[in-house]
Amino acid sequence: MKSVEEADVGILCYISQLPGFRGILKQRYSDFIVNEVGLDENVAHLTSLVASPEDVVEKKIDLDDLNRSYETELELFKSLVGDSDAACLKVFIDQISAGSNDSVDPIILSPSSDKAHRTEVHNFFKTHFKILTTDTVDGPDTSSKCIRVWLKMGLNNDSKKSKKRKERGAKQYHSRGSDDWPDHLDKFLSFNLYKENKDTQEVLGLLGKMLGNQTRSFGFAGTKDKRAVTTQRVTVFKQRASRLAALNEKLIGIRVGDFCYVKEGLQLGQLYGNRFTITLRGIDADSENTITSSAKALGQYGFINYFGLQRFGSSSVPTHLIGAALLRGEWKTAVNLVLDPREGERDVIQTLREYYKESGDIDGTLRQLPRYLVAERAILQCLKKFPGNYLQALKAIPRTLRMMYVHSYQSYLWNHAASMRVQKHGFTQVVLGDLVICKEESKTSNSMVEFVDDVCSDRYENSHIDESSEVEELPAGRCYEVKVVSEQDLASGAFKIDDIVLPLPGSKTVYPTNDIGDLYHDLAKKDAISLTESVHTVKEFSITNMKGDYRRVFQKPENFEWELIKYTDCNVPLAETDLDVISRPRSELSMGERETINENEERKQEETLPQKVEPQNDSNGAEVKLALKLSLTLPASCYATMAIRELLKTSTSVAFHKTLND
Repeated sequence: MKSVEEADVGILCYISQLPGFRGILKQRYSDFIVNEVGLDENVAHLTSLVASPEDVVEKKIDLDDLNRSYETELELFKSLVGDSDAACLKVFIDQISAGSNDSVDPIILSPSSDKAHRTEVHNFFKTHFKILTTDTVDGPDTSSKCIRVWLKMGLNNDSKKSKKRKERGAKQYHSRGSDDWPDHLDKFLSFNLYKENKDTQEVLGLLGKMLGNQTRSFGFAGTKDKRAVTTQRVTVFKQRASRLAALNEKLIGIRVGDFCYVKEGLQLGQLYGNRFTITLRGIDADSENTITSSAKALGQYGFINYFGLQRFGSSSVPTHLIGAALLRGEWKTAVNLVLDPREGERDVIQTLREYYKESGDIDGTLRQLPRYLVAERAILQCLKKFPGNYLQALKAIPRTLRMMYVHSYQSYLWNHAASMRVQKHGFTQVVLGDLVICKEESKTSNSMVEFVDDVCSDRYENSHIDESSEVEELPAGRCYEVKVVSEQDLASGAFKIDDIVLPLPGSKTVYPTNDIGDLYHDLAKKDAISLTESVHTVKEFSITNMKGDYRRVFQKPENFEWELIKYTDCNVPLAETDLDVISRPRSELSMGERETINENEERKQEETLPQKVEPQNDSNGAEVKLALKLSLTLPASCYATMAIRELLKTSTSVAFHKTLND
């Protein structure tokens, strides 16, 4: 089998009938620039690498607090926890007052299995003992915990003693909820993450390692393309901006900046979309008018909002085939599809797959299996413990990854339905039986069906050339109403072509009542799948247990701009990144040979006869090449490469664009 092609997954049609032209996508990773757009519709840009001076200003604690009497507070504490713990705390306070605060060890209070009581004790210290801080540690048995109390770090001004303390290896006690975080700062640090040719999870893992944090302490709205230059907003729990800013000197291809403190961390889906700056190199067209007409048509009519090839994987085993096997309850078949040899992978991986298929040697395969093959590793580790239990092996795959397979099959059906909708009814008008979006954030009525976008990420598949605008990582809580178009609706002209949606099959979705609705069931039936009942009892692998969703059929790019650029050196960037802007006053691009066709020049070209784009040479004899730079904003869940496909009228597959680079 060859790698999956567009036609295999229902990507068949174009909106415009204009001729396409040649253009190379991602010849350089800097040809694909992505800036996240937040829910407030502000575009994330890296503008500063330094922490604000305010970051080092902490709420001052009067040093007299170290030496004053705490008799009243100790009496109150005794009534809360009893004589023993109160006496222990008094000794601790006396040690601090005696000037031994540099070497005083933390104290641990009596075990307690009452969480509410422990919370009351924590709050008591926050209110009455500003020089102390607390956290919770394990108790003597599994049902109890103990509160640990120590002197807040940084209260001692004796630098020599502090230095000796560090040299002795004294442990600083910090916890997620109760370290000595300044009261005047919100608990989450928000910053812009700039990265070049790196995966989001890879970068956060590196930052976490450098900070001593787990990756899960970071929050982000969506994963960004790997082969690209991207800027996105990230949050991290209880970290100082000055500490992150200091990492910039050690990071390669990564920068952090634009720091501020916020009350809540980011979650997947909390974005509007992305701003793309895409440079297509090696443009070859019959005339510049061909390019001009195609670019204007893309801005005016948009593109068919297909799920791109990334949704289905980049190997010869598309993910929707695995999804179909899961929906049929064919667990062993699904496992084999994940593990078996496939084309389109490195020789060493293909050899390893063949070795396992022939030998069944799990241990030997696991020793050589790369860690990035998460699903394969999870399946083999489970089969080692539970031989022959293929369902359990599938459930061992991380949930976001295993659900990708079923979601991929939904996308496969959606793509085919979208193609049929365009083939049968075009792209200029709403027809009887179409499904349309009525409005956002409103109440349901008898004639309408409300749905909420589910959040499901494609971050597990980011190596493909076909990156998207955060595939299915939609803003949480987005709510729509959809209805079937009636004769009355057609007569009133209430709905436009942009309102048309098609369903991703599920138990809560309705289908168009025209011929497009039947296609879903007919296509699924060919795969021996029913969209109305399940042949097995495993809910997560059943469409009837999924709510389903809806997706716009046609999408127009927002704030669409474009320009033609002439260049001679393929290694010179043709678009400025955020780092370029803040690193130098003038970009390299301004010193190179370039020609921009502005709006007035477009009008002039429209009035002249088409002229063929002929190869030219500069004064040094180097060939002058043509590039098309596009800037556009797409909402979350849209694939930028589907817009490029509409423009070029060529495949977006990795294999095709590799041939253009040869």
